[in-house]
Amino acid sequence: MTYIVTDACVRCKYTDCVEVCPVDCFYEGENFLVIHPDECIDCGVCEPECPVEAIKIDTEDDDDGKWLEINTKFAEIWPNITRIKPAPADADAMVDETGKFEKYFSEKPGEGD
Repeated sequence: MTYIVTDACVRCKYTDCVEVCPVDCFYEGENFLVIHPDECIDCGVCEPECPVEAIKIDTEDDDDGKWLEINTKFAEIWPNITRIKPAPADADAMVDETGKFEKYFSEKPGEGD
């Protein structure tokens, strides 16, 4: 079991979760965050910090393993993020939108710390 970031994070990218992570296992893309599953200690402190409920246990909403695969892949290539940053200007407007990964996901890395 590990925690993963899902569709709700795309273009919202609130970083409240990274501030509380005791092992700094979050990685930043241009418009999405991921959790490195091999670094996550399954403590769960990040999950309630996410205002859009994008953080899930991989066994909950990931029947086909899609989100675990995405988190694993991009955690290997994106920079580590350990500090809270301002959310994108349009984050609040994107909260209720669904299917954001297919519409907006970018493979470009973020800035990291």
